[in-house]
This record gives sequence, C-alpha cells and structure tokens, in this order.
Amino acid sequence: MKNRNVISGIISLALLMASSVSMAKTVFIASDVHPADYPTTAAVIHMGDKLSAQTDGRLSIKMFPSGQMGDEGATLEKARAGAIDILRVSMAPVGGILPEVSVFNMPFVFRDMDHLHHVLDGDVGTQLGQKITDSNLGLIFLGWMDAGSISLITKKPVKTLADLKGVKIRLQNNPIGLDAFKAMGANPVVLAVGDVFASLQTGVIDAAENNEPTFDTENYVVAGTQYFDRTEHFMIPEVLVFSKKKWAKLSSDDQALIAKLAKEAQAEERVLWAQYVEKSTNKLQQQGVQFIDVDKQPFVDATAPVREKYSQQFSSLMQAIQNTR
Repeated sequence: MKNRNVISGIISLALLMASSVSMAKTVFIASDVHPADYPTTAAVIHMGDKLSAQTDGRLSIKMFPSGQMGDEGATLEKARAGAIDILRVSMAPVGGILPEVSVFNMPFVFRDMDHLHHVLDGDVGTQLGQKITDSNLGLIFLGWMDAGSISLITKKPVKTLADLKGVKIRLQNNPIGLDAFKAMGANPVVLAVGDVFASLQTGVIDAAENNEPTFDTENYVVAGTQYFDRTEHFMIPEVLVFSKKKWAKLSSDDQALIAKLAKEAQAEERVLWAQYVEKSTNKLQQQGVQFIDVDKQPFVDATAPVREKYSQQFSSLMQAIQNTR
C-alpha cells in the first residue's frame, strides 16, 4: 500500500510538472523607434494579438515603441545579443554589416512602389532575406516593411533637373546621397535632422528631402516650404527580424507560425503605410502645399554614374532588380 501511495504521488507530481510546462507563457520583446500608432509598430502589435489568440496566450509580443529600447543602432545590437526578440530596423545599420542590402540605398533603383513590391516579393527579396538569415548578423529575416518614397520638399517648385541646380538641400552624411544630389546639380548641406526646421526658416537651406508623413509631422510648411516635388529618388525598404538566439529555442511549429504571421504583418503594414501617406497628403494639401509630378527620367539619367560607382560589386543584383516586372 505504501509503495502504491509513493508511485501515485510521483505520478501526480509528474502530471503537475507537465501541466506547468504546458501552461508556461513566453512574451517576446519587440522594439521600434516609432510611436505605437505608426504603421510598422502597429503591424507588429497586431501580429502579437494574432499570436496570442492562436496559441491561447502561450506566446505573445510586448512592444516597446518610441525608442524606449534605444536608437536603431543600439536595438540592432540588442537583438543580435538576444536581449530583443523582434525588431523593425532600417537599412542603414543592417547595410553596415551586410553590404548586399546597400543596393536598396541607390538613387532611382526602383521605378515606383509597385516595382519595389514586386522586387521584394520575388526572387531578389527572397535571396536578400535569406542572406540576412545566413549572415553573421545573428538575426532571422521575417519580412520587409514599407517606408515610402523620398522626394523633394522645397520653397520653389522643382519640375525639371534645371530647377534643382544650385538648390541648397539638407542631406544626411551619406556618400551615396551626397554624390547623387551633386550629380543632379544641387548643393548638398549636411545637417542633423533636428536642425532642418530652423535652417529652412533662416535660409541656410532651400530644401529638404523626405516622405509625406515626415513633411507633415515635422511641420515644414511653417518653415516656409510649399512644394512636394515627387522625384521619388529613394525608396528604401526596412526589415523585420527575429533574434537568432531566441529563434533556435523555439519549436518548428512555433517558428512556422511566427513566420506566417510576420508575412501577414508585412502585408498589413503596406496597407497601413498607404493610408498614412494619404492622410498626410490630404492635410498638406489643405495647408496649401502643391504636389508636383516630376518627369523623373532626366534625374534618373543624371544619377546613373552614382549607381555604377556604388554597385559595381553587386552588378548582377542590380540587373535582377531592373529586370523585375
């Protein structure tokens, strides 16, 4: 009788331990420098809602938006170390470690947003995503995120290449961008983003470059800009990644589920981004901003030497992008 009681106790303890394991919950830490309602951040938050619902709360995502975990360079290093599980990050810090993705930084590498999406959804996007996973970044590629297109924000309209000649335009300290605008005849001025508003007001610069939502949120209209010239000279996607250290600890089923939900988040973010741009555009138009559709071909031709200079080692990749329809 005593032995049976001991055995019964052992079985009960084993069942309790098994139950505890099955009830264990995992919360993945996610980070983004953007606020919670920004398209990239919102898409990952919704991904977490789906993950929790489809695992009965066993897996979930806790988002830390607005740069709470640090800037993009810091959060990338934290994700590589396993301190952050899910990260949306721009190309700049990734390109510093994996040069192949720098092809997306070239001026006019994409004809339009549809071309960009076809590239990302096709062989090129798949191959570059796999390179991220296979590299020494310590990250698993989950998907691409839209960040829109970059155009000119000016005080005077730019309709032709000649209109850009001598224009003092703010740029980041990026060799590709600086060379591109010199090739287009502009006068690039390197400034921190926090100095753009005052520099536009005081005439230190005549123009800036960015997307419609940034034009809106930075209130550049008040600083004297009245035109959004749709050159779309840069279209640089962003990436959604998972820490490889944490990924290795997941079951194959959980990995498959997260990968599936990440692709859904990628699709949702594109819709959210388009809505975000439309909302900003409408607001800017109400403030009197004129949107100019530029004949881009002369700008494309002028920057051809820049693409050739910076993409020589990736010429086959550049050709594959151009061949994508």
